[in-house]
Amino acid sequence: MTPDPTPGLTPNGPVEAADPVVAAVVRAYLTDNELDAAELSPGVFSFSLPGERKLQTAVRLDVGRHALGVHAFVCRRPDENHERVYRWLLERNLRLYGVAFALDAAGDIYLDARLPLAAVSPDELDRLLGSVLTYADESFNTLLELGFATAIRKEWEWRTSRGEPTYNLEAFRGWLESGTGD
Repeated sequence: MTPDPTPGLTPNGPVEAADPVVAAVVRAYLTDNELDAAELSPGVFSFSLPGERKLQTAVRLDVGRHALGVHAFVCRRPDENHERVYRWLLERNLRLYGVAFALDAAGDIYLDARLPLAAVSPDELDRLLGSVLTYADESFNTLLELGFATAIRKEWEWRTSRGEPTYNLEAFRGWLESGTGD
């Protein structure tokens, strides 16, 4: 069973009973699209979407009595430049379809959405999960550059000084070699 990928975004108070009809739509969509999902409890689905920059985006869908909740983990709490990171997220929210960047109590970054149950369909799930995948993937390197530049730079220096491979840092080569990226 897949662990809950979004422990910081659990409902406050009693959990709503899942709408069984919508839960069946979600279940069929996940099966039809060959997404290996675990149903953690009735109407609560956990799975990962494969990406390019962000290799896996953990997603949880919560079917309630009134809405479908979508929660996707993007990045842990930034180590530095919090104001720049959060400003970038808020500015980016103005251009997103169906989802918005959010923070949990620990400061970890998520994409989050609520969809009325009447709007849940295979086509809308496809659009919404496509948004999650696109925005998580497109944003990932920028978030790392803004919020983890010092750690990335230290890792780069350590690897290059020892002749270790740097393939997972190649996306940052330009600013690492130029000395920018703060």
